Amino acid sequence: MTTVFPAHSRATITLTDVGVVLGDKTVLSGINLSVSPGSRIALVGENGRGKTTLLRVLAGDLAPDTGTVSRHGSIGLSEQEMHPDDGQTVGDLVSQIIAPSITALADLDRAGDAMAGGDPSAFEAYERALERAELLDAWGAERRVDVALAALGAETDRNRALATMSVGQRYRVRLACLVGGDSDFLILDEPTNHLDRSGIDFLTEKLKSWRGGIVLVSHDRALLADVATSFVDLDPTSDGKPRVFGGYDEYRLGHRAELARWEQEYAVQEVERERLENDLATAQGRLVDNWRPVKGTDKHMRATRASSAVTAVKRRQALLEAHELSIPEPPVPLGFPRLRSPRIVRISAQGVSDAGRLNGPASVEAARGTRLLVTGTNGSGKSTLVSVLVGHLDPSTGSVSRVGRIGFLPQETRLPAGRRAADLYDSNLASLESTGKLKSAIPLRGLGLLSPGEESKRVGHLSVGQQRRLHLALILSADLGILVLDEPTNHLSIALVDELTEALLDTPTGLVLSSHDRKLIRDVAGWDTLDIGADNSVEAGAMGSAPGGDMHSTDLGTRGT
Repeated sequence: MTTVFPAHSRATITLTDVGVVLGDKTVLSGINLSVSPGSRIALVGENGRGKTTLLRVLAGDLAPDTGTVSRHGSIGLSEQEMHPDDGQTVGDLVSQIIAPSITALADLDRAGDAMAGGDPSAFEAYERALERAELLDAWGAERRVDVALAALGAETDRNRALATMSVGQRYRVRLACLVGGDSDFLILDEPTNHLDRSGIDFLTEKLKSWRGGIVLVSHDRALLADVATSFVDLDPTSDGKPRVFGGYDEYRLGHRAELARWEQEYAVQEVERERLENDLATAQGRLVDNWRPVKGTDKHMRATRASSAVTAVKRRQALLEAHELSIPEPPVPLGFPRLRSPRIVRISAQGVSDAGRLNGPASVEAARGTRLLVTGTNGSGKSTLVSVLVGHLDPSTGSVSRVGRIGFLPQETRLPAGRRAADLYDSNLASLESTGKLKSAIPLRGLGLLSPGEESKRVGHLSVGQQRRLHLALILSADLGILVLDEPTNHLSIALVDELTEALLDTPTGLVLSSHDRKLIRDVAGWDTLDIGADNSVEAGAMGSAPGGDMHSTDLGTRGT
């Protein structure tokens, strides 16, 4: 393998009018982007808008169908999935990533040996090798990787085969190698996946101090706010062109303003279209009348009037057809339903634990109006606790009682792959109506979670993020008293997470939320908090208000939808 040395200040990646077509779908079109040392670029947009595809084009893993790409310098790519070569070890991956430093030190040793042997030409080679090693700080490469491996909770045994490790373990090893290396560019797809809070804090500081360029895709809004200085928004726009914003706040405000302008323009267009339709209907009515003139009307006058009416109909038809193509329909924002909150609804967990997964004991009271945040490091037992609360797991110790309708969004979405999204949603509505758990049906499109094209797809053909949206729609379709959400921001776009956060802050429904999303945790500051320690011990407790009720009547509603 040829070693690509960093180009440092001369490094650049330039995309000019790039387009990508996958199958029969145009994923990217007209992309112009320049990345240089110091760039901190976030690619944002709804699921399926081509963010990961654009990362692959930047890294050279995918050739565009149109446009040109030029690259100069070394690139470190971290994709969401990693398939190791047969027999590849942690040490092999480390050596591959820091190959420039290893090569520079080897060149330095060879040149030094040649000088000691009296080779007069070796002095210049030694100078070049020394300069390169100093630029790379090659002597500290192994140490930097070791520090990153430890900080990210990654495997440090150089002899461990990558194939024997979990997806998360492999991801952390590769990410540690990249941030401990010296690539000119880091291309990162969801870098905070599989990291706990301390790992994310370490990654954030490394990226902020990175001397090269960074392009990243992440659902971690806190990371984007702390690191990115430029946001490329790939969401649809009224003219079909991507938008570029500077800074996270500018992106949030700009994205909303863009959508508001689009909606306003579309509303004006709709009014104009309605006017043209009325004009056409009037013209068509006149044409019919002119073909049936009053008795005794002159034949020549009758023909002239009819010809004029035909011309008017054709003209108005042409105007209507031209107008319909002027602007596409804007996307529908999240329509979070005003969930009903029954008078009697409650979850009461006393001293629960689960051997090996939640040491506890933990006690939780949730009812109408409850606002409870469950936090903790990876593996501390957050998902176990919420699964116990809704009845998906039985605790080893303690007891749980439930009253009322409880909706549950688990951390991972598993829906029948062969069903079409709209059919699955409609059958869920029918089931809820038949059991009296639905007072008024909300159409899938009204929730703003899937586009019309996505609704018609089979679940197995939807992206992970789109399946997550569908699962959320199934949960929100019922009348609920308490909503339990386990990592609800996983796989969702930045804009949708912002909309979801606002909805959660506004709904009267009781909420139990498990999350490691730092921005979401900041947004719900003031909620009651249950913090589960790294040793699975409950470090702090919280009790939601719970009105009295008939504890013998239990209805789990959409639990396990």
